[in-house]
Amino acid sequence: MNRLQERYTNEITKNLMKKFSYKSTMQIPKMEKIVINIGVGDAVNNSKFLEEAVEELTLISGQKPIVTTAKKSIAGFKVREGQAIGCKVTLRSERMYEFLDKLVSISLPRVRDFRGVPKNSFDGRGNYTLGVKEQLIFPEIDFDKVAKLRGMDIVFVTTAKTDEEGRALLTELGMPFAK
Repeated sequence: MNRLQERYTNEITKNLMKKFSYKSTMQIPKMEKIVINIGVGDAVNNSKFLEEAVEELTLISGQKPIVTTAKKSIAGFKVREGQAIGCKVTLRSERMYEFLDKLVSISLPRVRDFRGVPKNSFDGRGNYTLGVKEQLIFPEIDFDKVAKLRGMDIVFVTTAKTDEEGRALLTELGMPFAK
């Protein structure tokens, strides 16, 4: 069990129980999974870009991503149905907490002019989505080997019922929300 998971079990559950005055410990919101997604629009012309994205996502997450394909054809983007256009990885339990710990304590502070993550990116059901502009903020990525800067979407899926509960959970886990 890593340090963030231990802190959740020992401290955070008690704090959330007190704050929202739950009657049962089963009502306490918890992290379900983290989904990291990289869209590679350039893969239409050059499949090498997709391979690089898969390689970088493997380094960042410590788990092999799956390649995502286009659901329908869009002529304006020169995309055909079934064509590989991105990759994603779903992290759960141990790996999820390790990634969250690394993101909050190492990667986010490395963002240029960082003033906290936006607090309005909740979906109404306690899940949070964070957009990262470049993959260089992660320590595993070697600056010299990067051919192209790529952004990614990181989705934090929680068992929280409301945005307020989700925000409280993520704040307790160390997510630096903007003031």
